[in-house]
Amino acid sequence: ENFLQKTSPPFSTNSHDAFIPPNTLNLHSFNKLMKKLEEMHPETSRDKIMDALLEVRKANKGILSGLSINSIMERTSVIL
Repeated sequence: ENFLQKTSPPFSTNSHDAFIPPNTLNLHSFNKLMKKLEEMHPETSRDKIMDALLEVRKANKGILSGLSINSIMERTSVIL
């Protein structure tokens, strides 16, 4: 559930420009989160979901660690 470490690199709000090094991801949690968000928002593109996740991270002092998947999903859904 902590799929981004506290030392996340700078990122832009455009998901195409976002660089998240593979070693900072817990891919299982990330894939699980993305799958749930895509199921909850089938009309929304993967890129828009990523943009919303980046906004959640930015609003949480640049990190997602410490937030539960449910909390991240709720906050992302509000943005979407």
